[in-house]
Amino acid sequence: MKILLVSLYHPELVRGGAQTVAYELFQGLRNVPNTEVTLLASIDQTTPALFKSGARITGFDGRPGEFLFLSQNRDYAWEKSNNVPQAEGFVEFLRLIQPDVVHFHHFMTFGIDYLTLTRRALPDAKIVFTAHEFLTICAANGHMVRRTDKSLCTRASAVRCHQCLPGLPPEHYFMRKMWMQTHLQAVDVFTTPSRFMIEPFAAWGLPRDKLVHVTNGLELRPTKSLPVQKRAWHNRFGFFGQLVDAKGIRVLLEAVSILRTEGFKDFIVEINGDNIQFATAEGRAEIEDFLAAEAALPQAERNVVFNGSYHHDQLQARMSRIDWCIVPSVWWEIFCLVISEAWSFGRPVIASNVGGPAERISDGVDGLLFELGDARALAETMRRACTEKGLWDKLSAGITPPAGRDEMVEGFLAVYRDVGASAHLAAE
Repeated sequence: MKILLVSLYHPELVRGGAQTVAYELFQGLRNVPNTEVTLLASIDQTTPALFKSGARITGFDGRPGEFLFLSQNRDYAWEKSNNVPQAEGFVEFLRLIQPDVVHFHHFMTFGIDYLTLTRRALPDAKIVFTAHEFLTICAANGHMVRRTDKSLCTRASAVRCHQCLPGLPPEHYFMRKMWMQTHLQAVDVFTTPSRFMIEPFAAWGLPRDKLVHVTNGLELRPTKSLPVQKRAWHNRFGFFGQLVDAKGIRVLLEAVSILRTEGFKDFIVEINGDNIQFATAEGRAEIEDFLAAEAALPQAERNVVFNGSYHHDQLQARMSRIDWCIVPSVWWEIFCLVISEAWSFGRPVIASNVGGPAERISDGVDGLLFELGDARALAETMRRACTEKGLWDKLSAGITPPAGRDEMVEGFLAVYRDVGASAHLAAE
């Protein structure tokens, strides 16, 4: 079986959940007998040195089976590509590889119309689409968060979408839905990493019998157990991820300020992450101003430490310095790979109480949940985590190891091999 994985970005060039999952799947499928897998990961103008004159697709760093799609001239309003030679290069690539399965992990940087393009180029291939957010439904980055009041959105409509993005008339969003659904007709199976996503997609118009849950999986094996100091309190917190608005870093920093104002200062928050360039100007300024002010304090008075970006092989060392992992996301947070990473190292998670985290975490059993976007609720939860005797030991002991790469690979292989047989997974 020949499988082509189409990914938003390459995780070594731009970090993110969707591309990390696609690459984990790529690595896992390479170990499956009688299977040939190819990865086509996009890049954009943020990495101009990798663009070659006249090229549309190139190899990546001499690695077998890994290719880069040189994305440019994308129409964000319609999520499509306006570059005809690039589309021709994509079709040529498909016909050269002749995959049995084309698995899209995103259409961003490619175009939703590439689904139809794939169907026309390979009429007998199986097309799988994994939704890593709600971008097909929501034009506001797929987050389903109302820009009017920052509340979570539960449905899209021409009027509601226009209220969030008033630069285009309501009719645009009506036509956008038709445009999206037309191209999604080329898909044989839609997969979601969390079960809660199935209902919103079905309500929006995707065929329920084509929606399947397949969990994300990571190959994370600590080289040794991470020691936890035997002391009365566990007061070290860690944030891991992208420094963008949706990840809620500003909620965490506000919680820190609340605790200090109330006189509670016996804690440390370590921030690990990057991609702040993708944050809004307001969000970036607030984060940078806070971190600059923190760095100006005497060492003994600092509660927040910024460690910067990290590579996969640095994760264990950074996890070893914390007791709790905080996920303060202010959107639906589809799956949250950080939860898997923290659990792999025996660290309980404190997270917002919606979406993927709410589905995965059992409050008071293997982690703690707090009201989404509520900095005071997070501050109270952090204080509890620091001061409630025995809480850390109880929650750490309650952690069940997260799904690994092999489990994810088996789930997708079932989808690839038999569309009909895989449909029952949606009900599990």
